Amino acid sequence: MITIKRYPNRRLYDTTKSHYVNLDYIRELVIANEEFKIVDSKTNEDKTRSILIQIISEEETSEKQSLLTNTLLKRLICFYGNDNQDYLQQFLEQSLSAFIEHQDDILKLSSDINKNSPFGLFSSIVEQNMSMWTKFQKPTDKK
Repeated sequence: MITIKRYPNRRLYDTTKSHYVNLDYIRELVIANEEFKIVDSKTNEDKTRSILIQIISEEETSEKQSLLTNTLLKRLICFYGNDNQDYLQQFLEQSLSAFIEHQDDILKLSSDINKNSPFGLFSSIVEQNMSMWTKFQKPTDKK
């Protein structure tokens, strides 16, 4: 596990490699699927989440194409404090994990389907996600 310390001046220090790093370095750790934790240098409080959100925020405000549309962000905001927040969190995590696990297959299918119907794959994914969401919504039988 890589430990990165965040100092009061907001600098980040990789303790395993003994050098200062930036957000691009953290992003590369994520892409490489490296296990890491970012902690406050004084309190040892976990700051990983806030740094990851900062990276997403910078990616979303860059000139590149945005992943999170305004509509999606608005809909996500509505779930904070909502009774379904836990379900949505599980659904998003499982959907993204499934997508990552099968992305090569999806890309192959997409290229095959795009020859005939550009929206065929998207519709199929939406149907699968709705099916999973429906399963999460059903109350479990606790006896």
